[in-house]
Amino acid sequence: MTPVDLPAGAPGIGFDDLRFSATLKKLLVPAGRSGNLDLVDPATLTVTAIPGFSAEDRFHGGHGAGTTSVDEGRGLLFAIDRTARRLDVVDPRAGAIVAAGPLASPPDYVRWVAPTGEVWVTQPSAQRIEVFSVPTSGMPTPSHAAFIAVPGGPESLVIDARSGRAYTHLWNGATLAVDVRTRQTVARWDNGCKGSRGIALDATRGFLFAGCDEGKAVVLDVKTGRQLSSLSAGKGVDVIDYSQALAHLYLPGGDSGTMAILAVSSAGSLSVLGSVATAEDAHCVAADDTSRAYICDPTHGRILVLQDTYPSAASR
Repeated sequence: MTPVDLPAGAPGIGFDDLRFSATLKKLLVPAGRSGNLDLVDPATLTVTAIPGFSAEDRFHGGHGAGTTSVDEGRGLLFAIDRTARRLDVVDPRAGAIVAAGPLASPPDYVRWVAPTGEVWVTQPSAQRIEVFSVPTSGMPTPSHAAFIAVPGGPESLVIDARSGRAYTHLWNGATLAVDVRTRQTVARWDNGCKGSRGIALDATRGFLFAGCDEGKAVVLDVKTGRQLSSLSAGKGVDVIDYSQALAHLYLPGGDSGTMAILAVSSAGSLSVLGSVATAEDAHCVAADDTSRAYICDPTHGRILVLQDTYPSAASR
């Protein structure tokens, strides 16, 4: 694996949510206490830092400081600032924050909802999702539109624009499907986790993936919620991701310091392709649109780049 140092990362960074932007062709790294949203070029591994978020000199562990989640929509980046309790809007071309709006409660995940042109922010301490509207002209200042109650959650969030659904976990073994237009829960499924954590989606093949804290991945059918398969690997699983290009699921274990690479068959069956050593508390990962995975290294404030050389499982 190739390490990529981040600006002001040496004291450590409380990573949580990594995203790859297929539009920008950049890895989006909300770099916690460093005060930056970092954009990493996969071709050169050069880093462009967008400043303006809350910063701290010391890393105290965890991921409760600064910006820790981001998503892309309508040519903009939407990033939360946990310290300031703010939703920031970033123009990646200008490399600057151009608008912002207050959050009603401490945030966790932020996701762009394309079918409605909204931004959803999970707020686990309040057991809800806050919905923001974003103007289509003028200043893109987000404004509060609604709350969606999620008793027992929400943990993680993924949007399926094709079906018009959002998926989120409850902390203890359940997953909800929410209609993005009515903002109503339309299904609740047992996800097989003792502790629900990461979430990922294969919208093309109709699979929803749940990462379990105890060290397990579960595949759910998005139409029925039926569990198609599960597999145990590592320990302390949190943020997972899926490579659409390779049909590989990445399962990092923050407690075990390893990441399992799983093949996903056309029937939703999981199999282990291999496992790699990562770093202490390396609990988050993102896949790009080719064959690379990016793992967070909180202690050293950097990203580890893995070239996935295992064969594609897309045709299995």
